[in-house]
Amino acid sequence: MSEWIPFENATYLVDQAFLVANDNTAASLERTSIEVYTGRDGKKRLKGSGLVQNMLLVELLEENDDLDLILDLGENFKYVMKKPNLTAGKVFSPNVKSYLQFDPISPWTQISESEFTKLTNGFKLL
Repeated sequence: MSEWIPFENATYLVDQAFLVANDNTAASLERTSIEVYTGRDGKKRLKGSGLVQNMLLVELLEENDDLDLILDLGENFKYVMKKPNLTAGKVFSPNVKSYLQFDPISPWTQISESEFTKLTNGFKLL
């Protein structure tokens, strides 16, 4: 699974990130970054985190079992991560934000600028 990561070991800032449900409902993440590292087995791995308003995450999950993650790392580096593992805080007060951690269970797919624009224009952003 490591050959799908085209970056060197480092931490990368993400320009834009969105959690998206099948019905195109979405929530944005703030201060998102990904870390590329080499695991004990010598293969490249990826994990990341971003700040999300907890109530929006709850709202997304009320109607949807699975969420995808759309990442814009700038320039031509735009990706869709299908159904990543998500770990988030459990505080459900309005306006409270916490860091959501994500890691892929399958390789991400690179998308073009036009695909990214089409996707994000179709969102019903919460």
